[in-house]
Amino acid sequence: MSKRQVLTIAGSDSGGGAGIQADVKTFQERNVFGTSVITAVTAQNTLGVHGIYNVPLEGVRAQMDAVFSDLDIAALKTGMLVDESYITLIADELATHPDIPSVIDPVMVAKGGALLMKTEALKAMRDKLVPMATVVTPNIPEAEALAGMQIKTEEDMKKAATILRKKGSKNVLIKGGHMLDKTCARDYLLMEDQTERWYETPRIDTKDTHGTGCTFSACIAAELAKGKTVEQAVKIGKAYIQAAISQPIHVGNGHGPTNHWAYRESQQ
Repeated sequence: MSKRQVLTIAGSDSGGGAGIQADVKTFQERNVFGTSVITAVTAQNTLGVHGIYNVPLEGVRAQMDAVFSDLDIAALKTGMLVDESYITLIADELATHPDIPSVIDPVMVAKGGALLMKTEALKAMRDKLVPMATVVTPNIPEAEALAGMQIKTEEDMKKAATILRKKGSKNVLIKGGHMLDKTCARDYLLMEDQTERWYETPRIDTKDTHGTGCTFSACIAAELAKGKTVEQAVKIGKAYIQAAISQPIHVGNGHGPTNHWAYRESQQ
């Protein structure tokens, strides 16, 4: 039997810590075969993004055609999607594959809090792509932008998740890493049947967190491809990213990447 095949639609990170590179590394570690559609090439390292070069829309479309026409995609995830024209193109394509579980990581806010998406792109993300999600995985600033509200408390996280559920996402995972609690990171999952789950891990004092969102969502996609439930996939994803953060590899001179093989080694 062939390996489960998983697709990432995202930007390339030349520094290897986030984006396509983080996703494919995570897929490999979780024992699925990774494929990719690259939306943009970035000149990037641990010190920052030094250039962004968008792949022409026809190139993105051709990549999707090539993957879907030949490979049996069991799950997919999205990351950096450039602007509303790319989001619309990808949403239209995903609409033709409604049975493939999709993890939508709405990459729209930089680490410093700056909104990376213009209003039109935010609207396209909220109205066209989020409704297609099996799981949408915003961090706090992204959830605020999508839900149109401030999130200061855990009750606010729950309210925002309810808003995103009503917009169409089957399951909503709001990552709590931006909350003020200095001792732990608590993520909130609101599932399709209205069941709630909290996932809590100790907060790690480290600057090496580049690519955490990409890695977390990629792990969830890999587990869904293998037939795990959303609850199981998020639980494994949380353990995977906690191991990746807590066992640093000290790459580069800035905000380094997480350790994509740490979880495997912790299970041995």
